Amino acid sequence: MIAAAGVMMFWGMPALAKDAAVEAPIYQFVDAFNKGDIAAAAATHAGDAHITDELAPYFWGGHDVVKRWADDYAKDATAKRLTNPKVVLGAVTREIVTGDRAYVVVPSTYSFTLKGVAMAESAQMTFALKKLDSGWKIVAWTWTGPDASPVK
Repeated sequence: MIAAAGVMMFWGMPALAKDAAVEAPIYQFVDAFNKGDIAAAAATHAGDAHITDELAPYFWGGHDVVKRWADDYAKDATAKRLTNPKVVLGAVTREIVTGDRAYVVVPSTYSFTLKGVAMAESAQMTFALKKLDSGWKIVAWTWTGPDASPVK
């Protein structure tokens, strides 16, 4: 009985190996953001995706989510006099794939210039993805990290 339970537990566990196909839309999204290509960034997301980020209103969901988030980001950046935004992703630290769903955590660094001062913020991005007929798409992501600080 114990051996059978062990086999059931093993086969019931999600895959823990990293999968480049799962990660591709994450890196494509950040690359498009860094280039200012919001259409390409949006193409990496499912139509009903959700975003949680550190700028008001902090949560976006549903239709045109990336465009609405990007519009709010641009307004916030203009108001704060924030320029030269760039996100650099590190290597994936956690990836769980279960069937057509995935959970991925990636360390991230956000750098920008704030009123002429170079700033950086180390954080994590957490993504949920779903495999659609067109491939893996981001269905949700969050940005989690402390306040940015001046680059020394």
